[in-house]
Amino acid sequence: MGFIMDGLDAEDYDRTYNDRDLLRRILSYFRPKLGRMFLVAGMIVLVSASQAVIPLLGSVGVDAIADGTIGEVGWQVTGGILAAGALSWVFNFVRQLNSSKVTGDVVLKLREDAFDAVLERDLSFYDETPSGKIVSRVTSDTDDFATVSTLTMDLISQVLMVGFVTVLLFMRSVELALLTLLVVPIVVGLALLFRRLARISTRRAQRSLSRVNANLQETMGGIAVAKNFRQERQVYDEFRPINRQSYEVTLRQGFVFSTIFPVLFLVSGLATVGLVQMGGSAALSGGLSAGDWFLFLQGVSLFWFPLTSIAAFWSQFQQGLAASERVFALIDAPPRVVQTDDLRPGRLAGRIEFEGVTFGYDADHPVLRDFALLIEAGETVALVGHTGAGKSTLSKLITRFYEFQEGRLLIDDRDIRTLELGGYRRQIGAVPQAPFLFSGTVADNIRYPRPDASDEDVLTAAAAVGGGDWVDALPNGLATDVGEHGRALSMGQRQLVALARLLIQDPAIVVLDEATASVDPLTEAQIQEGLDVVLAGRTSIVIAHRLSTIEHVDRIIVLDHGRIVEEGDHATLLARGGRYCEVYNTYFRHQSPNYRAGTGFVTVAGDS
Repeated sequence: MGFIMDGLDAEDYDRTYNDRDLLRRILSYFRPKLGRMFLVAGMIVLVSASQAVIPLLGSVGVDAIADGTIGEVGWQVTGGILAAGALSWVFNFVRQLNSSKVTGDVVLKLREDAFDAVLERDLSFYDETPSGKIVSRVTSDTDDFATVSTLTMDLISQVLMVGFVTVLLFMRSVELALLTLLVVPIVVGLALLFRRLARISTRRAQRSLSRVNANLQETMGGIAVAKNFRQERQVYDEFRPINRQSYEVTLRQGFVFSTIFPVLFLVSGLATVGLVQMGGSAALSGGLSAGDWFLFLQGVSLFWFPLTSIAAFWSQFQQGLAASERVFALIDAPPRVVQTDDLRPGRLAGRIEFEGVTFGYDADHPVLRDFALLIEAGETVALVGHTGAGKSTLSKLITRFYEFQEGRLLIDDRDIRTLELGGYRRQIGAVPQAPFLFSGTVADNIRYPRPDASDEDVLTAAAAVGGGDWVDALPNGLATDVGEHGRALSMGQRQLVALARLLIQDPAIVVLDEATASVDPLTEAQIQEGLDVVLAGRTSIVIAHRLSTIEHVDRIIVLDHGRIVEEGDHATLLARGGRYCEVYNTYFRHQSPNYRAGTGFVTVAGDS
């Protein structure tokens, strides 16, 4: 049991909604469709009425046979039954057509809201939540939400059918009708008993499916690495228990759902046997006519199926409610990056100041403590330090992807929390070490920040990076398809596309996670030329991995465990022989053209 439930805990942002709140929320999506819903409701009434008329006409025919008058009314009864059946089909067709349209529109809106919520989530949300699980909520769970809509329509139809049949039963025999109704509480009680089990099993099934999706997404993303190390068997072995868990959990869910119908039909069958015995005795004694007896038998069969269906709906309903709960939890997840105002930033000069900033990805383990730093407008600053020193953290705070816990971060002397985020981020250009390209052409990716940019603008931006020679090397120039995630291009070509994309964006502040860290010397030279163009006249923060970058920046900031331990230009810091010198010997010294293997480290002042 422990294995089956491993990893099926709720996400941090999950919440529990009661059925009333969920139904109210669901109905809010149907409210704009009231006109079509009224049409569907009307069709449901007409379908139920036409279906209820059929056994009534049948009873008239049975009485006519018993009385010997079937020749007088036979054609009328037959025609009436045929007409009622045909009308029932037409009414049901109109109902299904319109209810499908309503359900489709509602699911469309819900999926749009869910996807919009995904786009609004902060980066910390994606750090903690596998993307496959998010995809599962936006796709699978919104599909399951349609189940709620369909079941709701069917539930209304079945309730009306029970109402019509109940009236007919009371018209023929009050005693037998009351006896029939006595079984209703038993059936409803059994359904409610299954209700909680169904809700729990459905939640677990959906969570297990999310784990399968997350594992598949991660596998597809890292398939090249798996094949490179010949780890296909290990990847498969990791997938098997996750898939097996999903199988076991889904099997339990199926067992819950498949149990309720046999139990309900058993109860209804036993009740029907009793009613047949009593009704038959009444017919033999003359208390009921043959037609009334036939109508009662038909009415009971029509009564039990809708009733058991209504009771079973409470269990099946949980699948749709659980899916709705998961989607609404995604939509309602509170943002962690919170703005206190919505000021239009205008064109930024690019002055950045950290005032006593404390931040931790986990609030209990701060990466920065009471951090202070001033970067003047137009200044190019390189951040260096060992892994975990806080270099990337600073860039993530400047781009406003994470919320800091204490202090202030000022942009042009204005608190970053007061700026309208869309306008602010449009003036922040970020290039990661491994840039992401969307499916499409090179031109599409360069144009991404400015969809209205002309072909000439795109060509100008591409030509400004590395002299534009790299474009000529592409098979179809700017029309070259980059493939999924840009895999059709080399890493260096992706970096050049990212820099051209940055140029066409024309940001005031540039954040670079060293764009030349994983490329060959020729491409590095092209990228370095592109960087000179990109960084000119802009405030730039560079997370440095290459000597060619840090040698030419205005100031180098040396970080150690979230603290600034040194700052200055390359020559000054190297001559000082302090912490920067240690970092230089570790990361940069071998990149110098004067470096000779075996010549020893740069001497640190004060060392013997």
